[in-house]
Amino acid sequence: QVHLVESGGGLVQPGDSLRLSCAASGNTFSSGVMAWFRQAPGKDRDFVSAISFSGSGPGGIKTYYANSMSGRSTISRDGAANTMYLQMKKLKPEDSAVYYCAADPNSLTVATVPRSSAYTYWGQGTTVTVGQ
Repeated sequence: QVHLVESGGGLVQPGDSLRLSCAASGNTFSSGVMAWFRQAPGKDRDFVSAISFSGSGPGGIKTYYANSMSGRSTISRDGAANTMYLQMKKLKPEDSAVYYCAADPNSLTVATVPRSSAYTYWGQGTTVTVGQ
């Protein structure tokens, strides 16, 4: 079992930056995929970004971004700390949502990376509110 805990959410103003963290513990894995999804009230859970990794080194890393966050976010992972990050900038009110961390030890195809059903483990979410 893998336990995921998100942090870093909060209330920010439009145009601000924010960094989310997702710490993994338990039976963590050295290769697989970790991702961020978000869900606004009354809406579906949408893909934000993902990072696939193989081993603990910098090689074998691939990153994926939804169009909505492309150019405004950077995903990264610290393998030694088993922690994933999402640095977001130029935040907009429409970025307001609960942000969830997800992880899966399997190698996902490009087509399945954005699918929430592809991920085995989920965190409880951290809330990001942009605006007053």
